[in-house]
Amino acid sequence: MRRRRDNVAGADESALRVVITIQHPGHVHFFRHPISVLRSRGHDVHVFARENDVAIELLEAYGIDHEVLAGESNGLFSLAAVQATYEMRLLRRARRIDPHVITAIGGVAAAHIASVLNTESLVFYDTEHASLITSLGYPFADVICTPACYRDELGSKQVRYQGYHELAYLHPNRFEPDRTVLEAVDLDPDDPFAVVRLSSWGASHDVGHEGFEKPARIVDRLEEAGVQVLLAAEGQPPADLKSYQFSTAPERMHDLLALADVVLSEGATTAAEAAVLGTPSVYVNPLSLGYTAELEEYGLCFEYTGRLRHARGVERAVSVLDESPATWERRREQLLEDRIDVTEFVTGQIEALAHPRTFDQPAQSVPDHP
Repeated sequence: MRRRRDNVAGADESALRVVITIQHPGHVHFFRHPISVLRSRGHDVHVFARENDVAIELLEAYGIDHEVLAGESNGLFSLAAVQATYEMRLLRRARRIDPHVITAIGGVAAAHIASVLNTESLVFYDTEHASLITSLGYPFADVICTPACYRDELGSKQVRYQGYHELAYLHPNRFEPDRTVLEAVDLDPDDPFAVVRLSSWGASHDVGHEGFEKPARIVDRLEEAGVQVLLAAEGQPPADLKSYQFSTAPERMHDLLALADVVLSEGATTAAEAAVLGTPSVYVNPLSLGYTAELEEYGLCFEYTGRLRHARGVERAVSVLDESPATWERRREQLLEDRIDVTEFVTGQIEALAHPRTFDQPAQSVPDHP
């Protein structure tokens, strides 16, 4: 156990100093509500970020005070230099703050800096095959929180919980879709539509893998089935599909996922976001995950990872259009009955790790299924 820090003279003894590091747009979504809750309770929360896709744009859209410490990397080879810069600058800031807890998703920087400062590190993660991140971060972390369906056993520092990252920001306690987003993408309320998410395949765990060979065929097949297609391509869309790439504020993407008739995604996060919102999703990727497999058990996500995954995934996306909307509503209700509001879990873990005698103890690991 790390050493405990006393608060400055005259400060509220129960107030915490928390450092949160953001290195991906998904991290903004995950920590958005915990940041708000912690600050409302009087805790001092410092957010540091690295430019990556629309991460900074999201922080600004949500009005989250933050400091940018490093720019984007332009590939795997530059990532090491960018990460080193980020960690060096984070160390200087964190040393002045003297935090009780440093927390992050993946947690490479958080765990490293916490080890140097002899403070607590709290890591959240859900991606089993991201071996580079886990090998660099896990050995230095104090507590690693994973969904109960996470396939790897991490020993005594692992805390499992009945939820998914996506339920930190898409649980009905935290999110209600705004139907006016349809106007922004030139759709009428009664227009059936599909969201197709294409990945860039540039992440460290994507090396050696690839996506749809001819995305235009996917669009054609969905249009034949009677739905309009909105394309969300990570990076530049294929030249012949530029007209399908929609333009709206990044914080409104979840509104579209909630209102879509089906989501076809090469990315696991987008597929899971749609599923927990009650929109049937089809995940087409050679890499299976514990949470995508579990969402398939609920009948909300359909995972295709094999050799014929592209053709089979598209046909599944077409076939779910014939199902009644009540089917997905019923399945989502069952999911939400079994799973927790993850924001409450995150804030509870931060408070418990920092002040174990003041706040409730960290949640114990839970079985894989309720």
